[in-house]
Amino acid sequence: MSACCAPRYRKVFSKRLARRDARRYRRKGLDKTARSIVDSLAERGVSDASVLEVGGGVGAIEIELLKAGAREATVVELSEEYDGEAAELLAENGLQNRVSRRHGDFVELEGKVDPADVVVMHRVVCCYPDPESLVGAAAEHAQRLLALSFPRDNWWVRVGWYAVDAWFRLVYRFESFVHPHERILGAAARMGFTPVHEHSGPIWHVAVLERR
Repeated sequence: MSACCAPRYRKVFSKRLARRDARRYRRKGLDKTARSIVDSLAERGVSDASVLEVGGGVGAIEIELLKAGAREATVVELSEEYDGEAAELLAENGLQNRVSRRHGDFVELEGKVDPADVVVMHRVVCCYPDPESLVGAAAEHAQRLLALSFPRDNWWVRVGWYAVDAWFRLVYRFESFVHPHERILGAAARMGFTPVHEHSGPIWHVAVLERR
């Protein structure tokens, strides 16, 4: 998603949504999909690791990975609307000096972003029209582990997704995608990554991959 689309993106991923996400995290912690990502990464070891999350929202995954032993984290987020809530959550957890945030399209910024031991993209690939470019850029930056979540590619998810997406396109001129899994995982495989954990929920599929 080019930076030219950022105003539309901010209408969807707004301060209101940020407040809701932060409030939910304070009350309930991570959702099941994000928890699956964090637990799987922690099982493979994140002690003293650097973390990069593309589209990190309010930063809940970074907070949990830092609590699990990661050293530092960077978030690259197209919407600036999350920053206020993200800063409050970091301060509440005493982690405000260990996370940095940048804004823009990761594919366009990738040359200016440092690699990290662990790269995470939670519910991000579905917002990008070119999964090969996005996943390829993320994989290039991942020195050890790459964690992704994206919609399951089956008929009932596609039917429901397209119905909801039609409304978003009409109201916000914002489009999202159910990409074939072979395109997503194939882009990571071409960069030398092999799946070490996969799990499908009702809507979301989680894949954690390790560099060969």
